[in-house]
Amino acid sequence: MRQRPVPKNQERRLGEDDFIVSKTDPSGKITYANRVFMEISGYAEKELLGVQHNIIRHPDMPRGAFWLLWDTIQKKQEFFAFVKNLAKDGSFYWVFANVTPDLDRRGQVAGYYSVRRQAPTSAIRAIEPIYREMLAIEQRASSVKQGMQQSVAYLHDFLQSKGTSYERLVLDLYGDKP
Repeated sequence: MRQRPVPKNQERRLGEDDFIVSKTDPSGKITYANRVFMEISGYAEKELLGVQHNIIRHPDMPRGAFWLLWDTIQKKQEFFAFVKNLAKDGSFYWVFANVTPDLDRRGQVAGYYSVRRQAPTSAIRAIEPIYREMLAIEQRASSVKQGMQQSVAYLHDFLQSKGTSYERLVLDLYGDKP
């Protein structure tokens, strides 16, 4: 079993023109990783290929955010999010992520493409308190499943109080650049 890196408070930043590109199979195992992905994550290609994409999941990210991701992409819809990732050396990096289903000729999911770019600092400041609360809800729950359900319910309530959707919130925070 692979040992998870110990998170440290050291940030890496994508360049303004950098794009992380990866592809996974339908179960989330990495089948392609571009050079920028390998450089910022600190993993070599051989360490990434065939491994679950959650190898870079930072413990500050609520599981509910990934539940929402999977719920969306399994419906063959694209997903946008701000994600804090964990590099091999324990440092972290924030990205603005777009995950898109790759459909075969029959319209079945053959895998997923993900393109990530630099996340604006203002967007990170806005999303961090939401993720912190989701994570706190998950940590108080009596089970992982219950925690995810409760954190997603919190997110939905928060979004409803703002009169928006998660996608609209994220795109607005990004500045509608994509």
